[in-house]
Amino acid sequence: MLSGCGDVTRGYLPEPATEVGTDVIGFWNATWIAALAVGGLVWFLILWAVFAYRRRREDDVPVQFRYHVPFEILYTVVPILMVAAMFGQTVPLQNAMLDTEPEPDVVVNVAGKKWSWDFNYVNEQVFVTGEQADALTEGEEGVPETLPTLVLPVDSRVEFVLTSRDVIHSFWVVNFLQKLDIVPGRVNIFQVTTTEEGTFAGKCAELCGAYHSQMLFNVEVVSEEEYDAFIAGLEESGNTGQLGPDLDQYELQPDQQDKLPEGVRN
Repeated sequence: MLSGCGDVTRGYLPEPATEVGTDVIGFWNATWIAALAVGGLVWFLILWAVFAYRRRREDDVPVQFRYHVPFEILYTVVPILMVAAMFGQTVPLQNAMLDTEPEPDVVVNVAGKKWSWDFNYVNEQVFVTGEQADALTEGEEGVPETLPTLVLPVDSRVEFVLTSRDVIHSFWVVNFLQKLDIVPGRVNIFQVTTTEEGTFAGKCAELCGAYHSQMLFNVEVVSEEEYDAFIAGLEESGNTGQLGPDLDQYELQPDQQDKLPEGVRN
């Protein structure tokens, strides 16, 4: 049964398709190893105390202690040190996942909407507009292929500029091992570096209404030549320009205006 869940060396997580994905898996595995070690120690101490100090018929009631200062210091200091160590490992990884200082090769404005996605390729000034696949729950063949597709070049740094047209959504590409909320009136940004070609599943990871489960999209990581051909195809089909914030139900907050790429602004 466990063999069907994935590779144990990845902690049963999906195969990473980005640079930071390997770091996420390393942190995930280290966390589980630490948790299992602590759990094993706790259970050992519990069982040892149960059997070593159980009351026997010939025994009197053992002496009762109201407090034990060394033990109290120990079980206060040790958890603090554990939390501090976990914090020290979490912050660098989080900073790496949210680092937007490097210049990206591709900038995509991802606009979440009930219940689909719009993708603006900012530098190329083309867009993909998505429609909800209503027949997904009916199990019809070929329906997943009608989902909006986000095409990205391999071995490239991609910046996602996340905005919402209506309610809170969450942008999640499963094999990227990273997701970020999309909040109305705000702009959230993160970058990834793609490392593997392939087709990956994307979805909304925040309950956003009645058809949240059908708010899906496809991600194709392709060669640079295929990516250029895809952009050229959008231009030929007339999908030029950008789907701007004029389609949003709520205006961006004043302090968020400068975060939106210039090509997407009204």
